[in-house]
Amino acid sequence: MPTAPDDAEIELIRRSGVALRVGRLSLSAGTGAYRVKASMARVAHALGVEHHHAHVTLTEITTTSHRGSSFRTEVAEVRSVGIDANRLCALERFAQDMERRAPVTVEDATRELDRIQAARPLYPTALNALWAAVACAAFAFLNNGGVVEVVGVFLGAGAGQALRRTLVHRGGNQLGVTMLAAALATLVYVLFLAAFGALGGAATSHEAGYVSAVLFLVPGFPLVTGALDLARLDFSAGVARLTYALTILTSAALALWAVSMLVGLVPEPEAPPALEPGVLVSLRLLASFLGVLGFALMFNSPWTMALAAAAIGMVANVVRLWMVDAEVPVQAAAAAAALLVGLLAAVVAPRMNVPRVTVSVPAVVIMVPGATAYRAIYDLSVGETVQAVAYAVEAALVVASLAIGLAVARMLTDREWSLER
Repeated sequence: MPTAPDDAEIELIRRSGVALRVGRLSLSAGTGAYRVKASMARVAHALGVEHHHAHVTLTEITTTSHRGSSFRTEVAEVRSVGIDANRLCALERFAQDMERRAPVTVEDATRELDRIQAARPLYPTALNALWAAVACAAFAFLNNGGVVEVVGVFLGAGAGQALRRTLVHRGGNQLGVTMLAAALATLVYVLFLAAFGALGGAATSHEAGYVSAVLFLVPGFPLVTGALDLARLDFSAGVARLTYALTILTSAALALWAVSMLVGLVPEPEAPPALEPGVLVSLRLLASFLGVLGFALMFNSPWTMALAAAAIGMVANVVRLWMVDAEVPVQAAAAAAALLVGLLAAVVAPRMNVPRVTVSVPAVVIMVPGATAYRAIYDLSVGETVQAVAYAVEAALVVASLAIGLAVARMLTDREWSLER
């Protein structure tokens, strides 16, 4: 017959449970597997666990905690996959505080985790939708859109994000919610064009901008963190994240394709605006700053963190665009810009005492070629296979280059990344 656990085993169970809870909260907030493992290990050691090992995928965690001759293995599933930069920051500071105060009690750790988990989003649905609208409107300009495109994208993205936020918080299926949000965003954009045309505007010349209206659905965080997991040779987590990102991207693109078929829109690239070089650079600086700021705030970042990410992203993205204009290959420009983001984040994030990923990833999300990826899936849906493959290869190369740039920056500034232990 099995024997009842003694006091030491019960205490190990309690401590292991706290470490696992840290992992679940971190994973549900959208960070990479490396950060999830590191946070759990730091807290476990602060609680008196001698050895802690974890296997992390996109939605599952398996941990084993050792203390003396006893060990405890647990498995947990995390069904909510989202981004919460404020929670990631709180968990990072919690782990730091646990290390500084070690040894700590289970009761103290649990009380602090209760506070972190109970914290409500920093911004209500209306504000969250506004941040998405600002980010996508900035994206519309960076994708060569004019005033009409920017206004239409602002309205469409705001409506789509409001719907997505509402349904996700009510437990809606992420793929279904993504498709509904994409359909609503594109429909609002189409209705705006119809209204613009009814008032005498040339609506037919502004069709291509509607792709930008769904760029708030681009899974930039999972794409980048998944690629970074691969850079750490964590294939189970990296492949799972990239598969999730591709699934979300495909769902949004199919909804966009369905609406475009109904109303007859074709997502062809816009021609660059005819602007003076000084004016163009100034507008690109402003659009890059607002785009990164909008995405960071949409990810529930505090204002100080969002402003830091926006400043870094503004500089790096304008450098990237300048390199592209100078006919540098887009993937080389993306890698150089991401490297710059990573190096700047290595300086800024520690001084702000925030996780580097909360500053660096929003800064590179604006460089993720969402419009190119959507056009690839659209062309594949209508049988334009050659063009679809060309767009898909370009998008994949740029995403890989962004991850390479960030990974090289981490290797240059973090011994945990440059040396295998």
